[in-house]
Amino acid sequence: MKILKDYKNKDVRLPDERIRHFASRLARNEMFDLLEESLSDPDFIIQSKSDPHAVINYKFHRGTKGDDKYLCVVVKYDGSDAYVLTAYPSDQIKKGELIWERKKK
Repeated sequence: MKILKDYKNKDVRLPDERIRHFASRLARNEMFDLLEESLSDPDFIIQSKSDPHAVINYKFHRGTKGDDKYLCVVVKYDGSDAYVLTAYPSDQIKKGELIWERKKK
C-alpha cells in the first residue's frame, strides 16, 4: 500500500489491489507516474453522482501516449479514511457538481 496526499494534504490510501486494478490501463497511456500529481494538484474536482462520499479529481496532461488527456482519480472519503477507488484517462469530463477548482494564474 502507498499513502498519497490529496489537494488538502490529507492522506489517501492507494491499496496494492487498486494499483493492480488500474496500473496496466494507465501504463499503456504513460499516465501511472502522473497519478500522485493528479491527486495532490488537480485542475478541478467533481462530486460523484453515483456515490456521495466519492469525488473525481481531474488533471489535464499534455503529450501523453494517445493524445492529451485528463487523468481522473476517484477517491472515496469515509469518515477519517480516504482511499483511491480507481483512476483512468479520459478526454471528457463527467457531469456533476464542481466542488473545487484551481485558481487561475
